[in-house]
Amino acid sequence: MPSVLDQRPAPAAAHRAEAPRRRTRLLALPEARWALAASVLFLLALPAYLLGGPAWLWSTLFAATYVTGGWEPGWQGLKALKDKTLDVDLLMIVAALGAAAIEQVLDGALLIVIFATSGALEAVATARTADSVRGLLDLAPTTATRLPADGVEESVDTARLRIGDTILVRPGERIGADGRVREGTSDVDQATITGEPLPVAKQAGDEVFAGTVNGTGALRVCVGRDPSDSVIARIVKMVEEASETKAPTQLFIEKIEQRYSIGMVLATLAVFAVPLALGDPLRSALLRAMTFMIVASPCAVVLSTMPPLLSAIANAGRRGVLVKSAVAMERLGRIDIVALDKTGTLTEGTPRVTDIRPLPGTGLDAAELLALAAAAEHPSEHPLARAVVGAAREQSIRLSGAEDFSSVPGEGVTATVDGHLVQVGSPSRMLVDTAAHGPHKMLVAELEDAGRTAVAVLRDGDVVGVLGIADRPRPDAAATVLALTELTGRTPVLLTGDNERAARHLADEVGITDVRAGLLPQDKARAVKVWEAEGRRVLVVGDGVNDAPALAAAHCGIAMGKAGSDLALETADAVVVRDELTTIPSIVRLSRTARRLVIQNLVVAGAFITVLAAWDLIGTLPLPLGVAGHEGSTVIVGLNGLRLLREAAWPRIPDPPGILDLYAFQPSRRIRQELGDS
Repeated sequence: MPSVLDQRPAPAAAHRAEAPRRRTRLLALPEARWALAASVLFLLALPAYLLGGPAWLWSTLFAATYVTGGWEPGWQGLKALKDKTLDVDLLMIVAALGAAAIEQVLDGALLIVIFATSGALEAVATARTADSVRGLLDLAPTTATRLPADGVEESVDTARLRIGDTILVRPGERIGADGRVREGTSDVDQATITGEPLPVAKQAGDEVFAGTVNGTGALRVCVGRDPSDSVIARIVKMVEEASETKAPTQLFIEKIEQRYSIGMVLATLAVFAVPLALGDPLRSALLRAMTFMIVASPCAVVLSTMPPLLSAIANAGRRGVLVKSAVAMERLGRIDIVALDKTGTLTEGTPRVTDIRPLPGTGLDAAELLALAAAAEHPSEHPLARAVVGAAREQSIRLSGAEDFSSVPGEGVTATVDGHLVQVGSPSRMLVDTAAHGPHKMLVAELEDAGRTAVAVLRDGDVVGVLGIADRPRPDAAATVLALTELTGRTPVLLTGDNERAARHLADEVGITDVRAGLLPQDKARAVKVWEAEGRRVLVVGDGVNDAPALAAAHCGIAMGKAGSDLALETADAVVVRDELTTIPSIVRLSRTARRLVIQNLVVAGAFITVLAAWDLIGTLPLPLGVAGHEGSTVIVGLNGLRLLREAAWPRIPDPPGILDLYAFQPSRRIRQELGDS
């Protein structure tokens, strides 16, 4: 009896889902509250001091300013000193107290206020970075409707869902877990997860993600991942782990920070003692020394590195690229050669029908040939059989029922369809007794020369057509190769264990010229080590167990997340969760932007320290101006690093002219043409 494999309704009007905003309130941060209190007290004391008010009033207010704005950094500095570490926070407090000691109480209070405000801005910046990641958790609903075996609906916390559970997702609801649709048809808005501009039609067997919004139909979804391992949860976890690491630049800065701070203290003592020995008044010498200590402190230098890298990690996490550490984020921008795996990386990893060739004189057109083959293959679980049935599903072809089904491994299937004996399988096994130079042999040779797997279709013992099946390039493969070529100055290298002919065919399609085929895992790793020995910084992109040695040997490794093996995911420095290839050149560009911001910050910080310190040594730098310059540079570098949190900071890789037409949709377009022509 005929069955309809696919009857999808047209997608409903785009229902746009926006990520809920989770932002830390400013006054929820203790640093912000103390800075505000210090600022208010300072503003209350200032008119009383300038207008000659009672000394007890303004001195009390200034003292309160010192306490509210300086107790926390002072306490942290003392704890660091206990651990034999000289903290710049403590130096700032000492400078403020020194100013008060020489009756520059206003200048000291101003230093405390600006220093406390700078610390509050740092805390806000850190909180905003964390907010941008944690906000993803709000996309996933806290409850879901579970359907137990008895069919009685129950509302449960999504954290209690387990793999294999079935949940009901009503129209307009957010999907509670990653999984696959078991029943139902609907359009799902995946913009918050995949960035796709329009809702995507979903039916039985299609994958859905937690936090995406269901459209007009009801879906029954089989939970495929533990809630703690969903796409959203993995992004949050890995970005938080990355935030705890430090890049080489940061480690270098921290390594020299202690020596610099000790040297600065010694220099401050010299700036105080030398003029004093030469007859300078105590007040003038001490004021100059306090100013020098402030402007020479490396606060801005210390803050130059991590904000850009952590902001880049958070931005990448929102785009589905999990960079595991600040070290990896910094390394990504330094790569100069890319090695790509084939199956599952440049290709979809799933065989699909690319050609439908009915033989002349059989009375079959392309649609009828596909329907005949799909009906016979329908009971089979073989990947090639699934590809044939999938092609029929995509074209909404009705299939007849199959009887007397049998399957022979390595040969093919046999079934009775509408009273005819239908055989579908390997030409080398099924066409042994046919003419050596018949038209079907020419079709088989043509398809195999083009890198396809040929599948013969026989009806009542006669060859009626040949199907071509191939693992298609990903739609964005060619654009990715072109973008990586522009970034590194050379075409990526294809490293694959597949045969030479198939590898060359794919390479020609996506624009790769350097192909290394037939490689074992150790061969891939050996090639990477050779490049590394030559001084190249290699980025390896792969997904399988066989790619793990190369991922480990490379300067940096990226794994494809959806079908990636556990070993590859653990070994790689970054994971592309949604298998979007174009995010690879994007993350490399983002890393390079982050590195540029780090350099900019270091230049700005160094310039401020040099100019202000030279001004203080050569001339007379007013203490308030020194304070404003020093703390201003700290704020500037902090805000500069946070620029990478913006949506606009994510580099978008444009599709090169004609790439999509030439490569991405060529197989399915050919099928549509063949079916249409018939």
